[in-house]
Amino acid sequence: MDEDMTQKSSVKTERIKPERPMETKSQWSLLKFFLLCLLAGMVTIVVGMVALSLVWVNYSGFNARPNYEANIEKHEVSFQEIPRMSLLQDQVDPKFRFLHHLTKSQKFEFPGGTIQWSRFRKNADQYENKEAMEFGQSINAQRSKMTFGTLLLKGKGMRVPHWHANANEQGYVLTGRAWIGVVDAGGSTVTTYHVKAGQLIFFPRNTLHWLKNVGAEDCLFLLFFTTHEELQSSDVDDVFFSTPEDIAARSLKPKGGVDFIRTFQKQAEDQAINLPPNLAQLVHNPKYEQSRDALVWRYFFDLKGSTEFRFPGGIMQWARYVKGGRGLKPNERIYSEFLHSKEDTLTLGTLRIYRTGLRQPHFHFNANEMGYVISGCGKVGVIASPALTTDFSIGVGDVVFFPVGTQHYIKSTCDEDLLFILAFSTGNQLETLDMDDYFHATADHILAQLFFKKQDEFKKIPRFKEDQAINLP
Repeated sequence: MDEDMTQKSSVKTERIKPERPMETKSQWSLLKFFLLCLLAGMVTIVVGMVALSLVWVNYSGFNARPNYEANIEKHEVSFQEIPRMSLLQDQVDPKFRFLHHLTKSQKFEFPGGTIQWSRFRKNADQYENKEAMEFGQSINAQRSKMTFGTLLLKGKGMRVPHWHANANEQGYVLTGRAWIGVVDAGGSTVTTYHVKAGQLIFFPRNTLHWLKNVGAEDCLFLLFFTTHEELQSSDVDDVFFSTPEDIAARSLKPKGGVDFIRTFQKQAEDQAINLPPNLAQLVHNPKYEQSRDALVWRYFFDLKGSTEFRFPGGIMQWARYVKGGRGLKPNERIYSEFLHSKEDTLTLGTLRIYRTGLRQPHFHFNANEMGYVISGCGKVGVIASPALTTDFSIGVGDVVFFPVGTQHYIKSTCDEDLLFILAFSTGNQLETLDMDDYFHATADHILAQLFFKKQDEFKKIPRFKEDQAINLP
């Protein structure tokens, strides 16, 4: 048996010997393949990391919005965090984060009038210049909840019935007269009313409304919309022509059915502000009715006729929510409560600063501020952070923006009064703190330690019986 085993073993050994070189060669091929795969994987990883790093740098440096929610919790919000959308913007004067020359902006012309904007655009190419881009990015990055625009209606011109999907609209009539229409949900209540210079209009989000110039002169509206994103609007004519003919016919059920619907012709020119050349042939008996006060005052406020809050250096008037309606006229209470019932509404007001007057340095606890210069000229100073302080001149047609918590002042520098229409991003009562108020509220020994001055020296800062929010030299 041992011999058999030896022989078998010998035979087996002889069979195996010729196969060893092939096995070694196969193992070496597998090893080379493994090393090549490992090398390729490492190269792929390195290239991927480099690509991701470049994307991250580009995104975080120029396109990303800062995480404001996280920063608010850490109390670290600052203007140094405003994103960059273009390398060219690094060359822009930082004052344009707070200033936009609206009168120099693009005019959007329609048959019945003109619109101009101070707004944010997603597509950077849609800005007319880098200064406008700086302003647009600023109001968006700081979540201003405000966009501003001017609407000019020619005589008999009409801003066609429309609604805004993502914003309330609040406006001030600067010149002319108009007839306003508002359609409530369900269409059972239509509120119509007349407005003139110095009065306000209010249209809640997704509320269908129209504005019709009923005078011979141009009617100019100064409009604020409660969004820092691009405004989303739907005009009735655009929606109609986008609806299938059979669907429109079944909904409206006109005489003639679909054939009647097909008689409507879409105009080549955008009719957002409409004024047909043959209007006299189309309209024979217009009626401009006024609804009862209880309806009208939800969408209307007579700012010019409201209470004047007088200061040594100027006057303020307000269209705002007042808890309990204290100090408001009965009709004003209707507006106040209706305003407060809607989300993301604005407080509006006019600020008149007499010649050489000063709206002293102050900041707002609970609102961003945006304003339009109606008349006069002045100088504005802004302290957004220790690293970002700027001042600049303003004139008629300029739009200014002051983010919540940003200290700012406005000084009149002309021989005439400086007049603003202002909007604040709150439907609650505005909370403001002036420089003289916080100096008086701070213990003098605290101020002495802070400013390296003797405690008694702070008695030189007087207290006045009359509020110095707007003061004179």
